[in-house]
Amino acid sequence: MRGLRLPSGAELPVLGQGTWGMGEDDSKRDSEVAALRHGLDLGLGLIDTAEMYADSEVVVGEAIQGRRDEVFLVSKVLPSNSSYSGTVEACERSLRRTRTDHLDLFLLHWRGGVPLQETVSALIELRDAGKIRDFGVSNLDTDDMKELWGVDGARDCAANQILFNLTRRGPEYDLIPWCREQGVPVMAYSPIEQGRLLKDPVLAEVAERHDATPAQVAIAWVLAGEGLCAIPKASRPEHVELNRGALGITLTEQDLATLDERFPAPDRPTPLEVI
Repeated sequence: MRGLRLPSGAELPVLGQGTWGMGEDDSKRDSEVAALRHGLDLGLGLIDTAEMYADSEVVVGEAIQGRRDEVFLVSKVLPSNSSYSGTVEACERSLRRTRTDHLDLFLLHWRGGVPLQETVSALIELRDAGKIRDFGVSNLDTDDMKELWGVDGARDCAANQILFNLTRRGPEYDLIPWCREQGVPVMAYSPIEQGRLLKDPVLAEVAERHDATPAQVAIAWVLAGEGLCAIPKASRPEHVELNRGALGITLTEQDLATLDERFPAPDRPTPLEVI
């Protein structure tokens, strides 16, 4: 599995497993756990969760029992909990729900009213205590990242997780280039736009050239960018296998040109979108 080097020296896998919405329906719990475990079987050790979807943290905790050394585990603190003490307490809750003694990466879920310095100080304390290995942010736009860069210790920020896919290319104009210049990996959530991309005829045309699915091509497009990783969600083992197949797709110049024509790149700054 390819990986992106973090400031700590750890490696962030380029393809992982999202868990938003898992755990909310008890009838699907076994399938969700099986999907995550199957992903580990296939080498998809990056698992992304958050305290906002706490039920998914419980599912993740069940799935990784006995396999923690195979997992790069990411969780997030809500901005409403991102005070110094709130961040520490949120991390402790996430550790209990995921049934582990550390997180590989802990993110501020989005910008709130708490000063960034206060949140970063707590994240550094958690890192120094061994509760987390690296820290980062999510849903921070270019101006937010520039402000973050002025905070003591914040340049150890290991990732910015954002909404990015073929229909949400705004970050390509300034945010992704800025992150790339600073050596901050970008984690793309919803790389297939929660399934809405799958019926696009042009995406299907490119997929046919590769004997692939539209979802695989959409994920491969994200992974073709320097410094990018993707965390698509999959609730069934067979879905996980399809996502894993995206790693075997190399898009040609013709493919990229076709996709650029259908989904144009931004020509001006665009506010970061969030779903």
